[in-house]
Amino acid sequence: MTRVLAVSTAFPPHRYMQHEITEDLVAGLPPGSDRELVRRLHAAAGVESRHLALPLDRYRDLGAFGETNRLFVELATVLGAEAVTRALHEAGVRPEDVDLVVSTTVTGIATPSLEARLAARIGLRPDVRRTPLFGLGCSAGAAGLARVHDFLDGRPGGTALLLSTELCSLTLQRADMSTANLVAGGLFGDGAAALVAVGGDRSSASSRTTSRSAGSSVPSVVAARSRLYPGTEHLLGWAVGDWGFRMVLGPELPGLVRLHVTEEVESFLAAHDLKPADVGAWICHPGGPKILDALAEGLGLPAPALAASRRSLAAHGNLSSASVLQILKDTQADRPPPGTIGLMLAFGPGFSSELVLLAW
Repeated sequence: MTRVLAVSTAFPPHRYMQHEITEDLVAGLPPGSDRELVRRLHAAAGVESRHLALPLDRYRDLGAFGETNRLFVELATVLGAEAVTRALHEAGVRPEDVDLVVSTTVTGIATPSLEARLAARIGLRPDVRRTPLFGLGCSAGAAGLARVHDFLDGRPGGTALLLSTELCSLTLQRADMSTANLVAGGLFGDGAAALVAVGGDRSSASSRTTSRSAGSSVPSVVAARSRLYPGTEHLLGWAVGDWGFRMVLGPELPGLVRLHVTEEVESFLAAHDLKPADVGAWICHPGGPKILDALAEGLGLPAPALAASRRSLAAHGNLSSASVLQILKDTQADRPPPGTIGLMLAFGPGFSSELVLLAW
């Protein structure tokens, strides 16, 4: 059974309160723009602060997609290396012991991919298996853990690394007054997360972990499920052009979560003789307050169930694929007692959902 030994995060040094970001964006809007609409949308996002890849005043001078993507590659490589180095140290795993690295992002394009660029820097073996994922959006953190589990299920003596690096701020279109772009401007933050996992035959590696995780159980992956919802492809994703990535965000998404995702969650849990009430740790992607409200309503969850997701949203914003890993890190820091059932769930373009069942 796949065991998660460590999860670590890394954030850019530039952290701002939400109102600072809001007013900077408002000041740069084209003439005639509805500034009060921007303020209302940002105030309703459930975000109190965010980390940004660049100082706030740098964003006004950013050029076309070529420049922003060059910055993405440069900054994401550094941030990703920081998250991976920390996770390996906390897991007590040497870089050369890693057999597979899965990397996820949806906020920039890099070829060679990010894990290839940082492999030599952090000491990964030249023959390490690599699986870069792009296009899964916010669901990629959960999907990446599921792919790690697939690998380790077939190689129980193996060690795997998952890296998620998202610099969402570099995708913002400052002159785009669409509701989708305005919502994105108030919601997304920047950060990276890394996870180290081992197969069942390597579980003894946890004995080399640092004192931070000593004395606490670590979560194991029990099962995972992916789901596409046909006819929803137009509701979430990127429109790509000379300007770069432009947000596609349909207003129907909370309704889809309430109608379809809650049904999927109940079905997935039932396949393991579980109900939502049996889940003690909800590791839910914080897509925004309306998404979390729809999920809680559809599943009949008490207010504390999604508290970790709401705290993450307030402190960091929506980190796209890195969010669920950041929430898993915070959940593990609270030391869930042995026997706790956890459910990681995230949503992405397609429209799609990714579910990962965990047990402590």
